[in-house]
Amino acid sequence: MTFVSIDPTSGVELGRFAPLDLAAREALLQRVHQDQGTWRTRTLAERARWVTALGAALRRHREAMALELTSEMGKPIVAARAEIDKCAMLCDQAPALAARALAPEHVSSDADTSVVIRYDAMGTILAIMPWNFPHWQALRFAVPALLAGNGIVIKPAHSVAGSALLLQRCIDEASAAVRSASASSDGDAASAPCQVALIEQDQLDAVIADARICGVTLTGSERAGRHVAQTAGAHLKKVVLELGGSDPFLVLPDADVPAAAAAAVAARTVNSGQSCIAAKRFIVCDAVYDEFLAHFTDGMRRLVVGDPRDERTQIGPIATANVRDGLAKQVADSVAAGARALVGGDGASSLGYFYPPTVLVDVPTDAPAACEELFGPVAAVFRVATPEEAIITANASPYGLGASVWTRDVALADRCIAALDVGMVFVNDMVVSDPLIPFGGIKLSGVGRELGISGCREFTNQKSVKLRLPQPAPQ
Repeated sequence: MTFVSIDPTSGVELGRFAPLDLAAREALLQRVHQDQGTWRTRTLAERARWVTALGAALRRHREAMALELTSEMGKPIVAARAEIDKCAMLCDQAPALAARALAPEHVSSDADTSVVIRYDAMGTILAIMPWNFPHWQALRFAVPALLAGNGIVIKPAHSVAGSALLLQRCIDEASAAVRSASASSDGDAASAPCQVALIEQDQLDAVIADARICGVTLTGSERAGRHVAQTAGAHLKKVVLELGGSDPFLVLPDADVPAAAAAAVAARTVNSGQSCIAAKRFIVCDAVYDEFLAHFTDGMRRLVVGDPRDERTQIGPIATANVRDGLAKQVADSVAAGARALVGGDGASSLGYFYPPTVLVDVPTDAPAACEELFGPVAAVFRVATPEEAIITANASPYGLGASVWTRDVALADRCIAALDVGMVFVNDMVVSDPLIPFGGIKLSGVGRELGISGCREFTNQKSVKLRLPQPAPQ
């Protein structure tokens, strides 16, 4: 299948990119495999120099990369620049975090023995990446994994191949910069074993099975996650899966309602609503329901929808026609089941893949808006009587990625934190990804973690070492 990018603002095709043929794929895998054998012998400081060079390359090409994101998947230009900035920030912060995470852990020692846990490289990892954050989601996995000494093969989504090739340009420039600096100091530097690979979907099973691939990470749909997990499991390969989310946003009786509502609008519409950690179910207690709904609907109505190249635009188009049409059907089916649209909900545009910001209320528990992931600027608001009911409603989902809780009561916040079946809880704040905090979920939201110390260690061989010290020879 040819990689085709289409401008979702206009529906116009931007370009076609040929996938790797069998010979090119074999050559790429072998090159990464060989380079990884050298890379793993480098010190962490040497690997960190390459990561720093990558950050510099990202900053050099910031505007071109942001414009490509806007063209290929409709990300508003301000958000597109922010994605590149966040990737560069990761390159700044990750080396220090990796130094903590990958340092040998001394468990015990006495006069004649020492027990240590090492965190060594595993090998080459295949990263199957999505279209909604093409650079951030690739690099938040790749940078820590490279710092650990692994090799990386990045398979991008078909619709953002142009963006992926710009990322490869930055990768190549980082390697060239490190080699140049090494040559000028009479040193030696290996290129980071990291390659973007335009691999056809139906060839991925063969790549996962390849003996040179020792693990797989995927960010994508539940269906894709199940398939990758099954294939990797058949070959006993490690997996990390970051899948969907239907994140709850709990507004409890003592919440700062205006602040919660403003955050709710931002949390639902990040990346035009196309984010796994975007809040999607707004669960509001009776005592503040009317006030919250008034602020929230007003905020959703005021959002600026339009050309993502315009810096005033807050909501751009949905990335593809299929995603937009699927979202429209989920809303229509929810309304048919009894939900009411207070804002939007009036279908898709005729030009481009736009969908209006939408607020649904009176959503039945079996409607798509209650039990499925909505990938776009559509919010479902639920009224509950008590904080306990809010927790029950929040957990009544097959997903378990993140949750946002709004309350001034520290004890109540602690109860929610303990009871919510999710991988991340943010109190009086919207859920975001942060290089220092482990990112991931439970239930159908996936397995494993990215970022933070946990993420640095996911694709390492946690090697237990017991060393009995030699005793002095008898005199």
